[in-house]
Amino acid sequence: MRYIRPAALLAASLVFLLATDGTGVNAEASARASARAAAPRIRAVTLPDRSGPPPGRDDWSGTAFDACSAPALDTLRAWRAGSPYRALGVYVSGSQRGCAQPRLTADWIRQARAMGWRFLPVHVGLQAPCADPARRPKRIDRANAVRQGRDEAAEAVGAMRSLGLGKGSPVYLDIESYPMRDPACGQAVVDFALGWTEALHRAGYRSGYYSSLDSGIADLVAAARAGSSPLPDAVWYAHWDDRADTVGSGPLVPDLWGAHQRVHQYRGNVQESYAGAALTVDRNQVDGPAAG
Repeated sequence: MRYIRPAALLAASLVFLLATDGTGVNAEASARASARAAAPRIRAVTLPDRSGPPPGRDDWSGTAFDACSAPALDTLRAWRAGSPYRALGVYVSGSQRGCAQPRLTADWIRQARAMGWRFLPVHVGLQAPCADPARRPKRIDRANAVRQGRDEAAEAVGAMRSLGLGKGSPVYLDIESYPMRDPACGQAVVDFALGWTEALHRAGYRSGYYSSLDSGIADLVAAARAGSSPLPDAVWYAHWDDRADTVGSGPLVPDLWGAHQRVHQYRGNVQESYAGAALTVDRNQVDGPAAG
């Protein structure tokens, strides 16, 4: 090694210290890492929501179930008499519904409504970009998420109208669980939900949003904290803790969607039978919008 005079050694040390944070770590790299760590997972996005949410006319509290296909009317009649349930989730639209809906017609809705049932309409369309493609291959395009959310809302509105579920009714967007490794994936889901909400409001419908508490709901909460709008009017959170309540948990705290704006799916894939009529259902507690 070449000999360095003391003065030269001092100068070299000063240059090194200026280029680092004093620990031997490059200061510029350290600053970049700190900025990345401080950056929010979800950034604020604001869309023009000139219509705003329609007046709530069907807020309701009670127990509900959801089943993959609309049940037979005889089953609904038996369950109305013998079960604790008074509302049911109905998959009204979407290109990625898990089951066929041969019974779901305006007449089915009319007869079920006459029995006293209320409805939680659900739309299952595009899913998170980072979701498992083996389950639902059609996914949100990150660059066009807002527009796609608006398009899906238009499809849902068409289905609601054809079923006789009029303005003021809620429609819940079904976003299945997805991994939380990629913030850009969560941002696309949020943007999609904002476009969905804006278009539903413009058409006179209320916006609902279903997802798991630790993925889609967590990112929607982050969007609320960031100041994004318009946010869905109600959240339906999947958290299978066997607690029939809507108090929330984890990221879903009381100051968010706390004014009769929640549905809690608290247990899934349960087989139940009343008056000899059996169904496999998810159990839900409702304190929020339902279609009457």
